[in-house]
Amino acid sequence: MAPTSPPAGPSIFAETTRLAEALGAVNLGQGFPDSGPAPLLMAALDRVLSGPVHQYSPPQGLLSLREAVARSLTPALGEAPDPETEVTIMAGATEALHAATRVLLRPGDRVVVLEPAYDLYASLIGQTGAQVVGVPLRPGPAGWRLDQDALRRAFEAPVALVVLNTPHNPTGTVLTEEELGLVAELVLASGAAALTDEVYDQLAYDRPHRSLAAWPGMRERTVTVGAASKTFSATGWRIGWAVAPAALSARLRASHQVTTFAAPTPLQAAVALAVNDPAVVGYYAGLRGTFRQRRDQLSAALDQAGLPVWPAEGGYFVLADTRALAPDAAKASERLLREAGVAGIALSAFFLEGAPVPSAVRLAFCKSSAVMDEAVRRLERLA
Repeated sequence: MAPTSPPAGPSIFAETTRLAEALGAVNLGQGFPDSGPAPLLMAALDRVLSGPVHQYSPPQGLLSLREAVARSLTPALGEAPDPETEVTIMAGATEALHAATRVLLRPGDRVVVLEPAYDLYASLIGQTGAQVVGVPLRPGPAGWRLDQDALRRAFEAPVALVVLNTPHNPTGTVLTEEELGLVAELVLASGAAALTDEVYDQLAYDRPHRSLAAWPGMRERTVTVGAASKTFSATGWRIGWAVAPAALSARLRASHQVTTFAAPTPLQAAVALAVNDPAVVGYYAGLRGTFRQRRDQLSAALDQAGLPVWPAEGGYFVLADTRALAPDAAKASERLLREAGVAGIALSAFFLEGAPVPSAVRLAFCKSSAVMDEAVRRLERLA
């Protein structure tokens, strides 16, 4: 299979933002906070800017940040990674995912991805010439849960890589111990590798986050990707990381060095200070409390408008069941935008072409209280 090119033209996220601006809608489509970076982070930036942080960092990243990341990930990983050889700082989680797919995949490889899925995964996999094998999360009263039988069937043929995202975009699912345990069992039995996108690791509201790499035998075959963007409300800073065993990290670093060479040095230094600040524990707890309240506020408004939501256990988003608006997700999203003045992303954007898609729309709750209040008022038009 020949590698494929990225899709041309603006993404559905950029197009939704354009339409929201043109129509004066409340934009709950793109998943970025609108209230500015965390004060803790900005204070850290002020502290570092007068120092020697304005030239290239080592390609693998500032040691201070690699050490901070290693300490912060130890509870979820179950063991501290070596900051010298196992942690690499990159230009956002996107670059880390890009490097991992380049290193781990070859043309013709089969890659298991849980659907619905962030559209970047299929694009990156396709560019390597590998094949995406979608395994569904199924909606139900407990939220969207992994179809374990479908996962077992996917492993009946050789699998090179499993891509997981937990907490999950777009469903808000936080994978359970049972679900992660089954993935680990199948990966180990097959000899596959794993790539986990854990950018929402500090935003698990109802169930603690666990990393797949914490399971026995998985650390040696897993690339764990994270970022400062979501937890510090600074998506434009583009500071991310990849954690992997030393031999695999060396290959990731080789890809990184010829792609961006180094992530922005002053921003690395500021993130290191913020992650090491004793106040960060309280900051994380406060952020979870704020977003939990906004999740519940938006969920209640959607329920009242006749668009019930599935439980969202983590992340930035809720999925609303929009069958009352239209049987097709894209048409339902358009009606929500034009009739209520609220922009979301049709769930069809997160499925492979030809896959059956329920009528549902993803809406972000990582917005200011004023924006959320206005969205609730507008949703009352549908009630």
